[in-house]
Amino acid sequence: MWRDPRVAGLLRLCAGALRPAPGAGRIALALGMGALCHAVFAAAVLAMIAAMFFGMSESLGRVPWPWAALANAALLVQFPLLHSLLLTRAGGRVVARLVPGAHGGTLATTTYALIASVQLLALFALWTPSGIVWWRAEGAAFWAICTAYAAAWLLLMKASFDAGAEVQSGALGWMSLLAGRRPRFPPMPTRGTFRVIRQPIYVAFALTLWTVPVWTPDQLVLAVGYTAYCLVAPRLKERRLHARHGARFDRYRAAVPYALPRRRRDHAR
Repeated sequence: MWRDPRVAGLLRLCAGALRPAPGAGRIALALGMGALCHAVFAAAVLAMIAAMFFGMSESLGRVPWPWAALANAALLVQFPLLHSLLLTRAGGRVVARLVPGAHGGTLATTTYALIASVQLLALFALWTPSGIVWWRAEGAAFWAICTAYAAAWLLLMKASFDAGAEVQSGALGWMSLLAGRRPRFPPMPTRGTFRVIRQPIYVAFALTLWTVPVWTPDQLVLAVGYTAYCLVAPRLKERRLHARHGARFDRYRAAVPYALPRRRRDHAR
């Protein structure tokens, strides 16, 4: 287990953070950004789990209709648009400049995770419910769907770990700054869920959208829109992986399917 790069990278990062290099201002900045990032990240995840569990029928948004439709549409599109733009080279430079001073580049992954968390928190906490409920699971169906919903979230957590938990959570930036080192990114993910499909994070998130015990027009719009995003957006991600890893990623892409696992008979061939 200790040789697993997913674990070894986390251990190196934690060991460095536990022995911070001198510099009170840098240490304070790193700890402050880390606390803020992880607090908002946790709030966003809890908001997502709760809001979708109730089919987006329970939220804090109170925009009057029909203006609520425009507000919800804005909340729906702001995450995929900004999330994708900030992953471009130009977007990366913008993220690095958001923290004044010399440490913006080191904190870029933390800043990016913080922005994404704020976006998701806004989407799920500020959505204005339509008030229409089509269906609520009851009895055995309720427990079966809740089990599937929990399994989808556990799969998302596993895929995020396989991709590099330090990057996905935003810990890489602030912990590297705390240690006084440049961020060391994990290797190209090919282990765990990435052995089965190339985009397990997007697939797992799509599964959380459809395994909910309450169905409303709000949940349907969210599920359709974000499932489409989960199928299309990874194409841009794979362009970046090809540019970064070249032939290694090409071999991986040729061997591992995009979003649907191959049948055993296909593997045998």
